[in-house]
Amino acid sequence: MTARIERVVTEGVVEIDGTEHKVENNTWIVGDDDEVIVIDASRDADKILEQVGEREVLAVICTAGLPDHVGAAIEVASRDEAVVALHPKDKPLWRETWRETWPDIDMEDDGIFGVADVQLDVMETPGVSPGGVSLYCEALGAVFTGKALQADGPGKLGGEYPALADQLTSIGGRLFTLPGDTRVLAAHGDEVTIGDLEPHFDDWVSGSLTRVDTEAESEGPLTDGTRISGIKLGDD
Repeated sequence: MTARIERVVTEGVVEIDGTEHKVENNTWIVGDDDEVIVIDASRDADKILEQVGEREVLAVICTAGLPDHVGAAIEVASRDEAVVALHPKDKPLWRETWRETWPDIDMEDDGIFGVADVQLDVMETPGVSPGGVSLYCEALGAVFTGKALQADGPGKLGGEYPALADQLTSIGGRLFTLPGDTRVLAAHGDEVTIGDLEPHFDDWVSGSLTRVDTEAESEGPLTDGTRISGIKLGDD
């Protein structure tokens, strides 16, 4: 059967440095009518498994060890005795959510996961977290970027960039080498393409990301997982 991509959106609250943030998360499901891989199993295992249905879960892949990326990983994986994969540098973050268990697979750069008739290629994209990864599926023309790159630009954590230089290096050196029509499917917000975002890279490098936007909205669930970033992608 031909592989396809499905999205499950969940909403909840995460605490970062003592501050609670209302967050919307995307969980991505890649597979066919028989088997799937789940990417970033966020907080609602029942909702995710309802979408999966009777299909076999082969693996749960976490693009980061942050609570809103791994909160349902164990429950989703355990139904079919699937493996959980995480980059080893994010194991300390994983431990904040799961204190008595570890992921089954330590992901590495250029690793490969297969599902249905496609493969997911692991790309290290640290910045928001030290072990952040993206997953590129050439056959489906999509890259799952976690928090590394979103529709409004580089993602944040608690309204901040933990390691912006590393994050921009990841974006410029890895993600922006992909074809321009590649769909960017992030952990938060709507999809965009590499071609939509790449023209803004020079502005990000020159400092536009750290300039304060006093008109940014501050209420409601936020597409970047923390707060509005203030990045403007057009001339409007």
